[in-house]
Amino acid sequence: MSPINLAIVGVGKIVRDQHLPSVAKNPDFNLIATASRHGTVEGIQSFTTIEAMLEAIPAIDAVSLCMPPQYRYEAAHKALSAGKHVFLEKPPGATLSEVADLESLAASKGVSLFASWHSRYAAAVEAAKSFLASTSFQSVHVIWKEDVRHWHPNQDWIWQAGGLGVFDPGINALSIVTHILPKAIFLTRATLEFPENRDAPIAADLHFKNADNVPVHAEFDWRQTGKQSWDIVAETAAGQMILAEGGSKLSVNGELTFSAPEAEYPALYSRFAEIVKAGKSDVDLAPLRHVADAFMLGKRKFVDAFYD
Repeated sequence: MSPINLAIVGVGKIVRDQHLPSVAKNPDFNLIATASRHGTVEGIQSFTTIEAMLEAIPAIDAVSLCMPPQYRYEAAHKALSAGKHVFLEKPPGATLSEVADLESLAASKGVSLFASWHSRYAAAVEAAKSFLASTSFQSVHVIWKEDVRHWHPNQDWIWQAGGLGVFDPGINALSIVTHILPKAIFLTRATLEFPENRDAPIAADLHFKNADNVPVHAEFDWRQTGKQSWDIVAETAAGQMILAEGGSKLSVNGELTFSAPEAEYPALYSRFAEIVKAGKSDVDLAPLRHVADAFMLGKRKFVDAFYD
């Protein structure tokens, strides 16, 4: 099969840090165009709108959409309608309904739709999943706390309705939890903290359980200073399991059992190529459903105004 002619829409930090290096190293892809209001890629034909790009370059086979989620549906609909395969950055959309509509459209057009969850491809995630499948567990505690000023400086969209606020990183944790736990979990109660001057939460405290009433507690916070925390701790019959540093290291009873270099985005593009070649889609909405449930069930608590 010839390389997949790829276009990227929304040339920002995540594209420069992750997408471009991953695509450059993957022989299944050939980057031939970009569309972005401000960003360009040296040596690649660039446009300011996806419409102009699709009209000018019919040879595009697939499109990676990396703009904020509030604006992704319209672009994805245009690409799918034009018969292009689509890679959706996380979260795949601002609402469940729009992503479901895109999945239906992709099926009707016979193209692939990929709702990507990069943290699921962290080095130790599969090892954690295998470990939990081999034992029983009594509880899970998720601690996902980081400094928004460091990771999302001057990104106003992330504080707007639909931008998800602290759930932008928190959904990474949810993508891991929904992948490694043997049974589905369900939200039972939540508290969301909103700065008085923002439309999205800065912190969230979530309580889940599964069908066996095993508790899962998740703490998300964007006010962390010092060391950042991206850990999942499970108390199991075989001892305490810690999936640390965003899923890159696995320890059991204090002993490091698995660690490997970060390669999340290369794995995402390998998966995208795989589903394009197979003629299928990969659209798991479980992490986004939990976020929707939190907004539906969660109590709102207002805190002091936040300034980036």
